[in-house]
Amino acid sequence: MLKTELELRQDLAAAYRLAAMLGWEDTLYTHFSVRLPGDGEPRFLINPFGFMFDEICASDLIVVNLDGQVVEGNADYNPAGFTIHSAVHMAREDAHCVIHTHTLAGMAVASCEKGLLNINQISAEFHGRLGYHKYEGVAFNLEERERIQDSLGENIALMLVNHGLLSVGETVADAFQIMYYLNKACEIQLAAGQMSGLSPITTISDELATYVSEQFKKVEHERHTVWKAWLRKLDRIDDSYKQ
Repeated sequence: MLKTELELRQDLAAAYRLAAMLGWEDTLYTHFSVRLPGDGEPRFLINPFGFMFDEICASDLIVVNLDGQVVEGNADYNPAGFTIHSAVHMAREDAHCVIHTHTLAGMAVASCEKGLLNINQISAEFHGRLGYHKYEGVAFNLEERERIQDSLGENIALMLVNHGLLSVGETVADAFQIMYYLNKACEIQLAAGQMSGLSPITTISDELATYVSEQFKKVEHERHTVWKAWLRKLDRIDDSYKQ
């Protein structure tokens, strides 16, 4: 069942609040978006520039069209954020939600020549499902959108080389859980790298990683159960995101 605009606003605001709790924020930078329902001109919700993640409420989110016009709201947005998010929303009908982060672990792995390695069950989930996009500088150039689209392809996530992480999903729940585990995989790789001087890192073969990735596909419906649990946790702490 399609969610209403209010429900989408509350889900996206919740994602921002949870990201702050998890330490994913980068002061005023990075951004999450969700496409609004409707048959007309594509529009999406995104955070207004100037708000910290832990203060965003559903009513604060602004509506932007694919031409970069703010069609609802009294604030502006991060231009680089618009380039990245509009690129995905233009190309992927199934990517209703897009999450982009600059976490320490994500940026560290994005700086590694070989990217994400198959060294853990969590990283194996992304085997064959993670794209890579070459760094072109701060994403102010709208011409980069086509190259972002090509780099993402049909994958569930994208590693922005020398930059950060991006996840996509049919719902906020999907995109949030994908980002949670992609970031966790990066944290594991960062920790394993710190111990590599004591013991060599054991890797998972491509064949086995493919098998594990297929196993994860069979339980993707569980993301929504986990999302409900995240919302209950957030409600116990502070439910003002719904306003």
